[in-house]
Amino acid sequence: MPLNDPRFQTDPVELYRELRRDHGSVVPILLDSDIPAWLVIGYRELHQVTGDPTRFSRDSALWNQWDTVPDDWPLLPMIGRGETSIIHSTSGQHRERAAMISDALEAVDPFTLRQHAEQLADEMIDGFCADGRTDIIGQYAMLLPVQVLARLLGFSDEQGPGLVTALNDMLNGRDRALTGHQHLVAAATALLAGKTDEPGADVVSRMLANRGDFTVEGITKDLLMIMAAGHQPTADWIGNTLRLMLTDDRFAASLSGGRHSVGEAMTEVLWEDTPTQNVPGRWATRDTNLGNRRIQSGDLLILGVAAANFDPQIRTDSSVLTGGNNAFFSFGHGEHRCPFPAQEIAEVIARTGIEVLLDRLPDIDLAVPEETLAQRPSPWLRGLTSLPVIFSPAPPLAPARRP
Repeated sequence: MPLNDPRFQTDPVELYRELRRDHGSVVPILLDSDIPAWLVIGYRELHQVTGDPTRFSRDSALWNQWDTVPDDWPLLPMIGRGETSIIHSTSGQHRERAAMISDALEAVDPFTLRQHAEQLADEMIDGFCADGRTDIIGQYAMLLPVQVLARLLGFSDEQGPGLVTALNDMLNGRDRALTGHQHLVAAATALLAGKTDEPGADVVSRMLANRGDFTVEGITKDLLMIMAAGHQPTADWIGNTLRLMLTDDRFAASLSGGRHSVGEAMTEVLWEDTPTQNVPGRWATRDTNLGNRRIQSGDLLILGVAAANFDPQIRTDSSVLTGGNNAFFSFGHGEHRCPFPAQEIAEVIARTGIEVLLDRLPDIDLAVPEETLAQRPSPWLRGLTSLPVIFSPAPPLAPARRP
């Protein structure tokens, strides 16, 4: 099964059902250039892989396929060759880097964070509220997270649009992936150089002040990880949640002020339509067995997060609302799961973006048939290419009324 099969976007639930029937919980797949790997789609198996770093390492140097990987491979920025960021670090070094990043993120004031998110959301809505229609993805969801993160990290507001384009290109894993990665590296390198000379009250300055023995190059790679993990999944979380609320009668109350349903819809999306579909990856440190498969030392395992969330052995009735159940894999599991402060920041940005939009445009509605909505072609993330909506035109806010 090629990982770029379009059914991962068009009909993933049925595809996962077929894969379980034909292959079980661990599926042989082909990445771009027909490079083999395993896709772990069983909930228990995914829990096992992410919870056992001695058998399934995050060290990409272990991969037994490096000799077959071309230098211009579009998935290279996400897989990582010779990477030393926190994503690929192990054992004690990983814990030290995770502590450095968590401390820097935990120091973000929640009231300041929400204020940034509200202000930027209002400014973006002001740009289209008088038109009576817009594309929520391109004009809002795809812009808000990176603009908020840029402020928290220490970038200028003017750099936001360029960072959006570069992040999207890299995460889509297609022909512009390497160009996008190069832009991000240049931007992160320049920011770190500036903050080394003139630190401020931002995440990057706090990371530099508490870096210990880590080099500036290593901090640069960690910064790229924060940007990639913090922007696109959060943008897709906003877009996927608004799609659900605009197309599912169970959440219609939110569009008329039932604010509790926003949180329920956001949780439902992390189960049913999670932005993080597949995560690269883990590498087997020795020959082993997993889900009745023989895994060879150095084999790459892709974490099928979305598939595991649908595992019928865990969710016997997928039609039942998940409510407050947070046992999804959308933020990962084990020592490499998303740090808790980062989860809180993503949730505040996403929830604020949704609530401000519904407050400003209470009669917002889908402008096209639901079945025409298309998914972005990415092997890693799930999000809409566009979400056209209509609403009653509204005047922009006066600057004094913005947060």
